[in-house]
Amino acid sequence: MSRQVQRVDTLFLHEAGRNYLAVVERDGERVFRSKLELKETSAGPRPGKFRVVRDSSEEPRSPEEFVEIARRAGRIRISEQTSTRAREELQAMLDGYQLDAKVVRTCRYCASAGRYSPVTTDTAVRSGDDWICTDCARRELEQELAFHGEFTSAAKERLEELLLDVQDIERIKNLLKGELDPDLTKFDEISATTDDIDLVPVDGLDLHPELQGLLEQRFDTLLPVQSLAVENGLFGERNGDGPRGMGDDQLVVSATATGKTLIGELAGLQNVLDGKGKMLFLVPLVALANQKHEDFADEYGDLVDVTIRVGASRVNDSGSRFDPSADVIVGTYEGIDHALRTGKDLGDIGTVVIDEVHTLKEEGRGHRLDGLISRLKHYSEQRQKRRQGYDGAQWVYLSATVGNPTELARGLRAKLIEFEERPVPIERHVTFADGREKPRIINRLVKREFDRESSKGYRGQTIVFTNSRRRCHEISRKLEYSAAPYHAGLDYGRRKKVERMFGDQEISAVVTTAALAAGVDFPASQVIFDSLAMGIEWLSVQEFSQMLGRAGRPDYHDRGKVYMLVEPECTYHNSMEMSEDEVAFKLLKGEMEPVITRYDEDAAVEETLANVAVAGKSAKALNDRMLGDIPTKHAIGKLLEYGFIDGFEPTPLGRVVCEHFLTPGDAFAILDGIRKEKHPYQVVADLELRETEL
Repeated sequence: MSRQVQRVDTLFLHEAGRNYLAVVERDGERVFRSKLELKETSAGPRPGKFRVVRDSSEEPRSPEEFVEIARRAGRIRISEQTSTRAREELQAMLDGYQLDAKVVRTCRYCASAGRYSPVTTDTAVRSGDDWICTDCARRELEQELAFHGEFTSAAKERLEELLLDVQDIERIKNLLKGELDPDLTKFDEISATTDDIDLVPVDGLDLHPELQGLLEQRFDTLLPVQSLAVENGLFGERNGDGPRGMGDDQLVVSATATGKTLIGELAGLQNVLDGKGKMLFLVPLVALANQKHEDFADEYGDLVDVTIRVGASRVNDSGSRFDPSADVIVGTYEGIDHALRTGKDLGDIGTVVIDEVHTLKEEGRGHRLDGLISRLKHYSEQRQKRRQGYDGAQWVYLSATVGNPTELARGLRAKLIEFEERPVPIERHVTFADGREKPRIINRLVKREFDRESSKGYRGQTIVFTNSRRRCHEISRKLEYSAAPYHAGLDYGRRKKVERMFGDQEISAVVTTAALAAGVDFPASQVIFDSLAMGIEWLSVQEFSQMLGRAGRPDYHDRGKVYMLVEPECTYHNSMEMSEDEVAFKLLKGEMEPVITRYDEDAAVEETLANVAVAGKSAKALNDRMLGDIPTKHAIGKLLEYGFIDGFEPTPLGRVVCEHFLTPGDAFAILDGIRKEKHPYQVVADLELRETEL
């Protein structure tokens, strides 16, 4: 009996075709596996053949050796997956030797491979009609993922978490095929929160009578963030029966749909009506300026004159002429900056509202907003010196998402008004799909949402964010319910029609580029990310947070929903270092980036040139108070080297470069084209090619 096993912890029996697999374990490790055949005798079933399996060979043993092993076993277990007939046969055989056995649930894959792997309700994963262990479930998941393409570690970890949570491999496979199982797609929920803030009654504001009367027709009380702003000095103190003083500068950070825009409007309109100067309401995009201009004209056109200034043109998309003497100027950052760079007289400015002030952190645009703020402050200060009775401007900065609000408020010299209330809860969902499958999934989500009605009587509508104009049209064409593309390539009238149709609930969805619709006011209940890119750049946590904040409005919806459709291993440009599935979990778990304006050499040269054009010898003072760190001496040296300035005056070349917001590289590319007598179209093509290469 030298070949006999001296100690056996577990003898495991599992049906294998017409025979049985017998596995011997000691100390949790498999000693050997074997095949057992039973034969029918007058005393009942008994061991007939017994063979130990070694790699690919089988070594015959005496059937009595199996009986000896069974008698030495501390426990005998029979797989639950064994058929009823086989279990009865095994039990009858063991009863003949007065041996007890217990039927246990085991992993089907492990049992077939000759491993004893018991599973419980808490540890088993369903695979079809059977149960398997978590290790085998992970291996099956890996095989499924390999079939669908490469997945990054973050995506695999997420899917493994879901697998262990729902304990059903088929549900995970269906998820990878585009099924929208809400228990699996749901990543988390951002709860609705309310702060205990005393709301300011509108009838106690004591504003200019015309503004006061208009507000009392619309509201009984201000919203919480508006009340905070008022209580913290938005309106100046009244001197006896005389006019109010100038209110405090404020940085207002509050989620989308909490009412922060009205804060800037109230400050500006009050200052206009009190004769303290006009209001500039500045936004980063032409589409936003057009929408805001129309809103102002509709809501306040009986109180004040409203005009718009976008880009270098005197005529905007809707055909209205820019009137620099108007009470309210709605404009883009670049539109007002162009006016300053070209020496336009903007009159007395009483209020400057900078909407989407987090643009300060954007590469390529942040430095221009930083410079604009400095130049506008200089303009106001210089006018204050020349104009008796003019007290300068009040500044109100607005943002839904800022990673470093205290630091930013300090840099802007503004009082921080921070309000973290979220009016409705937002569910965040993640599912995996390739680019061809995404329109089908979007269609199902849009239909499902539009078929629902909130407790407030509104149907669910969707904003779909994607990364190109072409994709906007492609997706909108594939949606069964009426939908519309919306991007900067559409003319003003078409965009306004889409906005009206969405507001009137005539369409189920708008499909828009991330760059445009991040700030456009669509009252949507659902946001879908077809892409996590903005052009050829991945979204930042700040951009993502602001965009998902568009889902769910307190006056319309009970909750918001956000769906990220993620394509594993996908990139949209060879410059992208991460793939879409990596970016997805970075956005979901990441911390908000701080708003910091960074300068490379071209940006430093551009802003210093603009400051020279506006302020001459005071350009260094303008540079010094900007948020970003500008190496002024180096920039001045480069401007002299390039021939853009002569002393502290722009040369004719420098003035053209400044007025057209050109980088030095662009300026020299244009000059080179002119000298080589290239056709203007070719010069433009060269500039576009240069941008792509950069």
